[in-house]
Amino acid sequence: MENLQAFHTFHILAQAKKVIKITALSQLIEQWKLANEAGLPILFLGQGSNVLFVEDFNGVIFVNQLMGIEHQQDEDFHYLHVNGGENWHDLVQWSLAQGIYGLENLALIPGCAGSAPIQNIGAYGVEFKDVCDYVDVLDLQKNEIFRLSNEECAFAYRESVFKGQYKDGYVIIAIGLKLAKNWQPVLKYGTLTKFGENVSAQEIFTEVCHIRQSKLPNPEEFGNAGSFFKNPVISAQEFAHLQQAYPDIPSFPQADGSVKLAAGWLIDQAGLKGYQIGGAAVHQQQALVIINKDNATSSDVVELARYIRQTVALKFNVYLQPEVRFIAANGEVDSTAYIA
Repeated sequence: MENLQAFHTFHILAQAKKVIKITALSQLIEQWKLANEAGLPILFLGQGSNVLFVEDFNGVIFVNQLMGIEHQQDEDFHYLHVNGGENWHDLVQWSLAQGIYGLENLALIPGCAGSAPIQNIGAYGVEFKDVCDYVDVLDLQKNEIFRLSNEECAFAYRESVFKGQYKDGYVIIAIGLKLAKNWQPVLKYGTLTKFGENVSAQEIFTEVCHIRQSKLPNPEEFGNAGSFFKNPVISAQEFAHLQQAYPDIPSFPQADGSVKLAAGWLIDQAGLKGYQIGGAAVHQQQALVIINKDNATSSDVVELARYIRQTVALKFNVYLQPEVRFIAANGEVDSTAYIA
C-alpha cells in the first residue's frame, strides 16, 4: 500500500494499492491494461485538489503528468493545445506572459488542465466552457483518441459529460482553448465590479489572486479542497420566499429563470464559521471551505459536511451538494447521498 497524503490537497491519511505517475501515453495504456486485467479499481488524479478519500483506495491511482503547451493563432483568436498534466494556474500565468488574455478570472484555481473540463471549473463570472474549444479523450478500452467539441462536452454548472458518459474507461489527455484577440474584461463579480472597462487582464489577475489568497487557506498550511459545496440553484419562486426573510441574500439570476445562491453566505449566516468536528473545521475566512485543521480523518470531514448540510437546510430549506468528489474503496461514490 502507498500513502496518498502527498497526492491530494486535503492531506488526509489514506492509502492505495499503487500510485503511478503518467508521463507518456504509451505508459498509461500499458499500465491501465495491467491494472484492468488484474481486476483492480482505477482512479485518475491530476493534483488531487477536488477529492476526499473517504476510505483507503483498493486499486491503482494514475497521476496525470502529461506536459506540454502548443500555441497557434489566426487573425481573431489564439489557440492553445494544453496537455492534461499542466498546472492550471501556471497555464494562466503563462498565457498572460504571452499576451494571451481570457483566463485571468480563473487564476489560482487548483488542479491541472485535464481536470478543468470535468467540473467545468469557474470563478468570477468565467467558466471553463467559455474558453474551451475542444477536449481530447483517450478511450482506454479501444486504445483510441477522439476529440469532443465544446458542445459535445455538455457543460453545465460544475457538470460535464465527463461525469457521466465518459466517466469510466476514459481519460482526458489534452484540452484546446480558444481565446479572442479582441479581449473583453469580465467584471461581474465581487471587487472586480470596481474596475472600469480600461482595466488590464494583468490587473484582473492580480485582484483575483489577492481575493483568493485572502479567503482560501494554503493547502500546505491547512489541507483543503477549495470550495467544498456547490452554489445551490433554486427556482425564482423559492428565491422570492427566501428574499422576504433575508433581504440581503446574495443572488445571481440564471438564464433559465432560476437563481443561484452563494453557499458560503448560507453557511456563514448559519453561524458555522470556525465550527469544528474532530480535526476538521469550517474555515474562518471563507465558510465554503472545510479545512484539515488538526490531523482530521475523512470521517471528521464527512460528519462536518453532513452537519453543515443539515444546519443550512433547517435555516433556509436549501440542501447543499458537495462539489468535492468522494472516493471510496472501489471508486467515486455519490457525495450528496454520502452526507444525506
